[in-house]
Amino acid sequence: MSDDRSSILLIEDDDDIASLLRLHLGDSGYDVTHQATGPSGLESALGATWNLIILDLMLPGLDGMEICRRIRNHSPEVPILMLTARGEEIDKILGFEVGADDYLTKPFSIRELLARVAALLRRSALSTPAPTAEQALAFGPLEINTGQRSVRLRGERLDLTAKEWELLVLMASNPGRTYSRQELLDMVWGYHYDGYSHTVNSHINRLRNKIEDDPASPRYVLTKRGLGYRFADPDMVADGSAASGQTENDHLTTEEATP
Repeated sequence: MSDDRSSILLIEDDDDIASLLRLHLGDSGYDVTHQATGPSGLESALGATWNLIILDLMLPGLDGMEICRRIRNHSPEVPILMLTARGEEIDKILGFEVGADDYLTKPFSIRELLARVAALLRRSALSTPAPTAEQALAFGPLEINTGQRSVRLRGERLDLTAKEWELLVLMASNPGRTYSRQELLDMVWGYHYDGYSHTVNSHINRLRNKIEDDPASPRYVLTKRGLGYRFADPDMVADGSAASGQTENDHLTTEEATP
């Protein structure tokens, strides 16, 4: 792989689709490596560093959901674009929940896929902080360092996915501000995911599972019922009021608490 071309791993078992994507992605200036089975795709995904992974949902040997889950455990930051022939909303929700960054249902246009690829690569590059751009945010035992791109809870480093990191930094940099789900979709995912506000709920829940002592009674990331989410004011974190109990409007509803 050349140093100045983004490297893309394509895991797709349909030879016709794979050939078409390799042709157009190559013409667009990307280095593309293709794997046609689940096991070989996972081995390649974990065995090298990629700028982007395009992952089919239905694969022989190992399905895309499980591959995505394992990639996320190994490489939290690599963008993943999931492809599927199924269009049910539950598939899209599950794909986002296991860590996919974007989702395309077959058949799709090449122009649309190239636009999604470019957007994911652009956002991935923008989310990587410059070495000198360091900001330390501290909220009680939770410490966030944007320069090192690290999150520590009581001194122990936490592994966050790219979207979990972006959500955390966005809200923690503006404590007390309430963000609607659509605002978070636009600001973190970069363009409209109309109808998929559940994506935000799922990522918020996974973020809470990592940074909260009790995700069911969060101390940091609070729900403003009917409005969205906000990061607790620093004084609330310091005196423990956010952990000891939220206002009525901050309590999680059953729908919001379920991934």
